[in-house]
Amino acid sequence: MTSAPPSADMPSAAIEAVMREQALAVGYAPAAAREGFAALLDLDHQLAGILRTTSEPMIGQMRLTWWHEALEELDHEPAPAHPVLQRLAASVLPVGVRGGDLAPMVEGWEVLLDDGEPLDDERIARHAEARGGVLFARVAQLLGEGAQWTPLGTAWARADLAGHLSDKAMAGRAGGVAASELDRLLARKPAKGARGLTGLAILARESLRHPDRLPGHPLRAVRLAWHGLTGR
Repeated sequence: MTSAPPSADMPSAAIEAVMREQALAVGYAPAAAREGFAALLDLDHQLAGILRTTSEPMIGQMRLTWWHEALEELDHEPAPAHPVLQRLAASVLPVGVRGGDLAPMVEGWEVLLDDGEPLDDERIARHAEARGGVLFARVAQLLGEGAQWTPLGTAWARADLAGHLSDKAMAGRAGGVAASELDRLLARKPAKGARGLTGLAILARESLRHPDRLPGHPLRAVRLAWHGLTGR
């Protein structure tokens, strides 16, 4: 295996608030799936951190390539001494999720690397499908659910990205598409076991509806708790 990539910076207060909210959502998943659910979110944060902390696209590409190879190698090699990879090997792979099944998440983040071309709707769609669609599909696998959660993951990732785009017109389009999809996909009451997963989507929709309520706002926690209890 290639040498380990540089460590990402410690999370900022804003990132820590997001992680605490996500931990609350994970708490609504069945106990047997929580460790794997959290490990998959750890992977997503690790990949996001590469883009957040790398100013040179070539360096970012090298770091993402390392992760793509490392995930695929989990299928035939012991996990290296990296806490995220070890956590995935311990709690996700035993359920039947392959490292190669997770590698497309890396490709979703690669789409956002600055290659001199403007970010457009097609690239946003590719990011959302490869990042969120794959993440939600793999969490659903841990929960014993089917592939019906993939579109919700795509909408979740699109909503999250919309909140971080500096181009207001692009952010508005991405957010509008995500809001419509989240409303449609969350209209049906989910089974209790899936409410950790749908809770993430509820938080994403709250960010679109109430952009002034940042992660950690008490009303977001109340909304998530209500969803966890009622499915609404």
